Amino acid sequence: MWLLLRMELAGRAPAEVEAALNAVGAQAITLDDAADDPVLEPAPGETPLWPSTRVTGLFPGIADRELLRAALANALSADPLPPHEFIGLDDRSWEREWLKDFKPLRFGKRLWVVPGEHAPPDPGAVNLLLDPGLAFGTGTHATTALCLEWLDGVDLRGRSVCDYG
Repeated sequence: MWLLLRMELAGRAPAEVEAALNAVGAQAITLDDAADDPVLEPAPGETPLWPSTRVTGLFPGIADRELLRAALANALSADPLPPHEFIGLDDRSWEREWLKDFKPLRFGKRLWVVPGEHAPPDPGAVNLLLDPGLAFGTGTHATTALCLEWLDGVDLRGRSVCDYG
């Protein structure tokens, strides 16, 4: 079991809040968009944040919420803390969790990447049946998709293909 502390930045500098979360024992810290405002193509060297940014700290599930709240308020010199919430998070096989949303993907006209628990949508097509893990490209990355689309259009009869990428 894990405990998430999710809090609005409320105008505070992200580095200040990250430092405070680290000081009170956060195992991981994430900044994300709190209001669905896109950040599009920043200029080189820029690291823009969203107009409304949320920070989430991950703590062991046995952490005392009131002690965390008090320690964080002290570290930020904030009384009260900006709007925040605690969320319990059950342990899961996180490296496999994303697979619940992974569906068969088509590349080109006849090439499919099909996760192991799905039936091929087109049994007559070229179906790459796999159990996606941490290392194999599933086609969701643009360069993998481009390579798969290219492969779909190439006559590979009598040829060998090596993926060393």
